[in-house]
Amino acid sequence: HAGDQAKIRKFLALTILGGITFLSLQAYEWTHLIEHGQSIRRNNFGATFFILTGFHGMHVFSGVVYLSTILARAMLGKYTDPNNNEIEIAGLYWHFVDLIWILVFTFVYLL
Repeated sequence: HAGDQAKIRKFLALTILGGITFLSLQAYEWTHLIEHGQSIRRNNFGATFFILTGFHGMHVFSGVVYLSTILARAMLGKYTDPNNNEIEIAGLYWHFVDLIWILVFTFVYLL
């Protein structure tokens, strides 16, 4: 809301980097599990794990693309104090995906 263009670009870039890091770690984990014989068809755990984490990963990827578009527009100076609804909407989407990850992590990894 303050219209600080440098902070908008900085935090969008850091968020995109976080999303890319998450996706990279998910790809590593999937590769490791598949190399050790786990698959979506092997058992209920595999089906549940790959469907839940894959669906979440798809949403993270979509969020990274979305945030990258917002960052590109921010670098062109498209967002000002009264004109920042797109950033707010992107933030809501990203926080929703983050909230879902907390639930997926709790039920898949901790329980």
